[in-house]
Amino acid sequence: MKIKKGDTVVVTQGDDASKAPRHVTQVLDGGKKVVIQGVNQVYKHVRKGHPKSPAGGRLLLEMPIPSSRVMYHCNSCSQATRLGYRYTGDGTKERYCKKCSASCGTVSPSRESYSSK
Repeated sequence: MKIKKGDTVVVTQGDDASKAPRHVTQVLDGGKKVVIQGVNQVYKHVRKGHPKSPAGGRLLLEMPIPSSRVMYHCNSCSQATRLGYRYTGDGTKERYCKKCSASCGTVSPSRESYSSK
């Protein structure tokens, strides 16, 4: 999956679907699931002596959702969009916005075989 930790995404399906962009806090299962800040929150009941809540009670946790339910939010065009991969002139692989062709960060360092000569 092309979504990475720290990306800004828009939830497109489910109870938490909205137009407001949110940040990805964790990517699980090789990119199949993502944990998003403030989305899919549940209460977990814990006993006394739990490291996060020594007194016991309820913890508010964010559970993962499938990555197919989110879209990347491009900062340059301010829209939810798909991402693509491309090689730059020096052979560096980068992610880019499919709507405005803006770069969204590098994926791998430059390679000799992909550089334009």
